[in-house]
Amino acid sequence: MDEDRTPVLVAWGQCTERDRPMSALALMARAAESCLSGAPGLARAVEQVSVVHVLSPVPAAPAAALARRLGLAPQRTEVSTIGGNSPQWLVNRAAADVAAGRLSAALVAGAEVQRSAKLGLEAGVEPEDEGLEPDPVVGDDRAGVGRAELDAGLIAPVHVYALFESVLAHRAGRDPAAQRLALGALMAPFTAVAAAQPAAWFPTPRTPEELAELGPDNRLVAEPYPKRMCAVLGVDQAAAVLVTSLGVARRAKVDEGAVFCLSGAEANDVWFPTARPDPGTSPAIAAAGRAALEAAGTGVDDVAAFDLYSCFPCAVQMAADALGLGLDDARGFTVTGGLPYFGGPGNDYTLHAIATMAERLRRTGGTGLVTGLGWYATKHAVGLYGTAPPPRGWRPGDTAAAQAAIDAGAVEIASDALGAATVVAGTVVAGRDGAPTAAPVIARLPDGRQIAAAAEEDQLGSLAGQDLVGRRITLTGPLPRFRLAG
Repeated sequence: MDEDRTPVLVAWGQCTERDRPMSALALMARAAESCLSGAPGLARAVEQVSVVHVLSPVPAAPAAALARRLGLAPQRTEVSTIGGNSPQWLVNRAAADVAAGRLSAALVAGAEVQRSAKLGLEAGVEPEDEGLEPDPVVGDDRAGVGRAELDAGLIAPVHVYALFESVLAHRAGRDPAAQRLALGALMAPFTAVAAAQPAAWFPTPRTPEELAELGPDNRLVAEPYPKRMCAVLGVDQAAAVLVTSLGVARRAKVDEGAVFCLSGAEANDVWFPTARPDPGTSPAIAAAGRAALEAAGTGVDDVAAFDLYSCFPCAVQMAADALGLGLDDARGFTVTGGLPYFGGPGNDYTLHAIATMAERLRRTGGTGLVTGLGWYATKHAVGLYGTAPPPRGWRPGDTAAAQAAIDAGAVEIASDALGAATVVAGTVVAGRDGAPTAAPVIARLPDGRQIAAAAEEDQLGSLAGQDLVGRRITLTGPLPRFRLAG
């Protein structure tokens, strides 16, 4: 590949607003302006503006509106589908287009203002941002759950991820309380990293005990997760990165300090959680990580820094396992502090991780690996970055064969069933007063099919605090419901 076409990150920007009300577009523009100021003269080279899907109110064409505010004249604007994988996927996609000579420079941006919205402060959409044709939507727009999950009340991410955590806890021989203590030790280093980040929402170091012990300000949400182990959506945060070629960067005299996009890869796990043969693993992260590393001609032992998507602790554990990392790896698993402590701005967190990773690598050198995931550990994207050019040029990782194998491993979902089943994954959901309000499970039928079910109400008290994995249950109707067997 022509070295001039090697894709690089030349600038990035992040901002956090704690005081005055902001619209998502205004905060995004602030981050983008900060980004573009780091590459003077490159604004006119931006041919594509990509915006990560925004949950807060935005114009029908947020990317076109952002370009208008910034005075850009891109040939293309676009907005992604839902998913925390989207920022890394958009950067991978832009890097591939730059390497192929199809794109000169792309601005990738995103923001959320859920803090403002929650307080009734959200500033809304400005009149000058209206009247634009909707941006094209890019990415996989399939729903994250199907009828089986919906019938069992499985839609809130914390409930589904708690199911995955139950599998990990059971393998380790821990009940929910013991698993919570282990997770405190895993996540405490994340808080220390967040404490050193100016853009972090909660820059406060915490001990493992402070994270794990239940109390009025750390209530149980879904076993084993208390509030301090869950992603925080109520933030006002924005980020932007500028992807271009080494040649464009050199001509603009902004190549010094550029961070190289070494490789990237994407893969999906079995789409619906109920159909996964092992809800405690992620073959897709393993496939995407392996493909990205192989494409870059390097190994995981050569990576200096990681940012593993951390909406809930199981996501960190599953990614570490998929990449062949021990949970005590001295390199750590985040450069930001993670979604529960740095902040979880909707689908845009990974853009903050990329910006933070680029800034770190600019200071320290080396190679960094970033993961992003969407829906329920469903859609995955991996990016590899470094301060030295890739010896073989930018190469996307090939996951086609691995994806086919993952898809072929899906377990058949039963829409309804009565009688005996065995719990594969389960959690107990708690209300604000700590009392159990629901207990969804994924269970395996004797014929090998799997089903999602919710506990009968009179069972909740006996299920609280228990390791449900492996328990025998009896399925009842009309919608899938269950009782403990015997």
